[in-house]
Amino acid sequence: MNSTVVSSPGKVLVAGGYLILDPAFSGVVVSTSSRFYTVVQPRTTAQPNTIQVRSPQFANATWNYSVSLDGERAVNALPENASQNKFVHLALKSAISLAAELKGVSAVSATLASGLDIGIVGDNDFYSQRAKLASLNLPRTLQSLSQIPPFCPTDGSLSNVHKTGLGSSAALITSLVSALLVHLEVIPKAAFAETEIPTEGRLLAHNLAQYVHCLAQGKVGSGFDVAAAVFGSHLYTRFSPAVLEALMNDDSASTTSLLPTVSPSNPGWDYRIEPFVLPPLVRIMLADVDAGSDTPSLVGKVLQWRKQDPDRARGLWTAIDQENQSLASNFAHLTKLHDKDPEVYGAAVKYLSTLQPVQWLANPWTPPEEVDITAAFFEAHRITQSIRTKMREMGELSGVPIEPTEQTDLLDACMSQAGVIGGGVPGAGGYDAVWLLLCDPVDCSPDQRPTERVERLWGEYSKLNVSPLSAIQSKERGTRIENLDEVPGLQAALST
Repeated sequence: MNSTVVSSPGKVLVAGGYLILDPAFSGVVVSTSSRFYTVVQPRTTAQPNTIQVRSPQFANATWNYSVSLDGERAVNALPENASQNKFVHLALKSAISLAAELKGVSAVSATLASGLDIGIVGDNDFYSQRAKLASLNLPRTLQSLSQIPPFCPTDGSLSNVHKTGLGSSAALITSLVSALLVHLEVIPKAAFAETEIPTEGRLLAHNLAQYVHCLAQGKVGSGFDVAAAVFGSHLYTRFSPAVLEALMNDDSASTTSLLPTVSPSNPGWDYRIEPFVLPPLVRIMLADVDAGSDTPSLVGKVLQWRKQDPDRARGLWTAIDQENQSLASNFAHLTKLHDKDPEVYGAAVKYLSTLQPVQWLANPWTPPEEVDITAAFFEAHRITQSIRTKMREMGELSGVPIEPTEQTDLLDACMSQAGVIGGGVPGAGGYDAVWLLLCDPVDCSPDQRPTERVERLWGEYSKLNVSPLSAIQSKERGTRIENLDEVPGLQAALST
């Protein structure tokens, strides 16, 4: 059997922080161009039923596993080094167990007869590149990031790497689970083709990846990060945690059938995925900020406040949700305005990119055909600012730094730049990242682009150490099959 290569994207939750923990609310999730790649290949010199997993971007990141398929379907890890990677172990165990259920033990044994070699790497944006840029004496710019080799080694261990908040664990697990299901012929490669309605195979990969991710983290989270890795950008409404209760609470999960739970036909998977993309000529821009935050502790404190002050929390969450839904509707409206007349839309975006948002409605000579477009872009600005205000209020009421003062100052400085539509802190907030939406006209000089202005601001900003990420929105539908030779740097990274 030839190699199997599968990639899954990272994510940014631009609206819906905390609210998506409740199935009554939805979130706006943007999947990124940054991806995790899993390469599964037969090993020619190994013992049968052995699997070696390597993550060459890290020191001491090789794990060996022995697979027992004697009817129990248990996958036992025999780590070569002192630490065992729980995420990888559970992904292997669950995917192989499900394959044995669906294909039979003999079919799985045949695939594992020569053993497997698995390589896993993530795009550079998943990890802070500040130290690498400094070692190369390069400024923190998008141009500098393009000079770093793909899948650059982090020069450290997996446990102490500085992540950038793009959802590395969800993207890793999704790509690994999906690659194993394809390689073990549980689902065909065609299951990850670009289709408007997700295939049964893609749905199965999603459900199994959600289970593995929850099991590895020890709790059932909202699941939006795995959903983004599988489906791409979308409006997300979470599934009921009850669907995974039986497996999460079963100490003998190695002998419990997975299929009844993870099957796409299980009605317990009641999540909703609705189509979403950013409007044309709008770019998302991300930055890594130097102080990290502990997402689980932030979430725990907010949920505790919600329980202690339910009436106030309900009112605030409802107000935030209304703005979140308005933002999604606004983006859809802008897309329709573009489709109605792309030339007029493009001219309006080019003009707006030269002004601060507070000036967008002030021009009495705005061409009549651009008035609706200008008004819609200003409404997007207003909504994002309103969401920020309400999220800060939630932070103050719960005692959680959802948008810390330092981030507020940085975002306000960004808002003062021409062509910046809106911004915020992604997901649960904290000190680790910011996102911006910018006008991205197609035919203006580089020094007039909003991205250039923001880069300059970030480079000169002294209150925080800000470093841009190269990721943009991915318009792909999440997980996809790759060709090993067509991904720049992938073959070289795996051979190190």
